[in-house]
Amino acid sequence: MAMDMKDMVAALAEMTDDERRTMMTERLEMFAGMPDDQRKQAMRQMMEAARAARVPVRFVQRSELDRLTGTRAHQGVAAMAGAKRYLDLEELLGAAKSPALFVLLDGVEDPRNLGAILRTAVCAGADGVILPLRRAVGVTPAAEKVAAGAAEHISVARVVNLSRAMEQLKEVGCWLVGLDADGERAFTEVDLTVSVGLVLGGEGKGLHQQVRKRCDFVVKIPTVGPVGSLNVSVAAGVALYEVLRQRRVRSTSSKLS
Repeated sequence: MAMDMKDMVAALAEMTDDERRTMMTERLEMFAGMPDDQRKQAMRQMMEAARAARVPVRFVQRSELDRLTGTRAHQGVAAMAGAKRYLDLEELLGAAKSPALFVLLDGVEDPRNLGAILRTAVCAGADGVILPLRRAVGVTPAAEKVAAGAAEHISVARVVNLSRAMEQLKEVGCWLVGLDADGERAFTEVDLTVSVGLVLGGEGKGLHQQVRKRCDFVVKIPTVGPVGSLNVSVAAGVALYEVLRQRRVRSTSSKLS
């Protein structure tokens, strides 16, 4: 997994020792010939963080890093990481705070979109992301690269049947809010201060009919101009921060009353 140096330093610094060991289960590969002072400082920070987590550090020739990463754009460092561990849905639900916040993705296939959604979900304080097992991308190295370290801070469950998973969320008190360009009302018109699951469809296809039917509300993000809908990762970001906004307003109002 190749990462930007600054992102890797930040990710390592923010992780607990257990998280570092989970992320870098094998070793950190570095290219020794790096004369730039700023990069040398970044290298030292990464080496210290890796050694603190008891992760072996090995210096190799640039050609070896090119081969390992499949690109010359690795900036001289690569972490050999274990695959992302998925949770069972029951684990994910059991660990959620109250009110809970989940993101359900119905057939998102582009790893760049998934990576962007994972990062935004972390920033917005979501409890987890739920992905279908079939016809959808998982947390691949490409998705992790876009998430830039955030994938280590969000729980992800993969489910065989997304419709059944939606029913399980309802059973624990979550309201399901689907986002679609043809939604019945604006996304700001729904109460998002309760436990909620935001349901977003895949690129170009939107929500499947069976998934849409199980949503308690189907809302839209209004657009102006000739383009009728947002990219799925952008839509997820807009909706997640509306949840955050509503909950902060509710919390502030409660403190003042």
